[in-house]
Amino acid sequence: MYTPPLNTDLLLSEAQKEDLYRKLVEQINKDFTLANESLDLDVSISPIDLKLRLHDKIYQLIQFKFAEYLNLLYIIDVPEEQVKSLDGSDIVELAEQVAFLVLKREWQKVWFRNKL
Repeated sequence: MYTPPLNTDLLLSEAQKEDLYRKLVEQINKDFTLANESLDLDVSISPIDLKLRLHDKIYQLIQFKFAEYLNLLYIIDVPEEQVKSLDGSDIVELAEQVAFLVLKREWQKVWFRNKL
């Protein structure tokens, strides 16, 4: 049964443990490319580098390309109510929280595709 991970580190370690980390990176690349915001992550990227690159990309989108940021969230299918419930007073913190929501949704897609 699928249980959403509580934080980014747990999510990434679970993906590695279940041998689905590579597929998670591929899914992230696919959805970012669909949103015309390519990340070009190598499938051998370390979890910490993935976390940092994703955070940085989302931060850049929030700061400089807000319409593209919203489009990305739509394409990935991040639940709107989860994004609206975040505190937007600190953009760095917001980007980190949104990066976790993105990872959580991408992991959900990969997990279901490979477990059902």
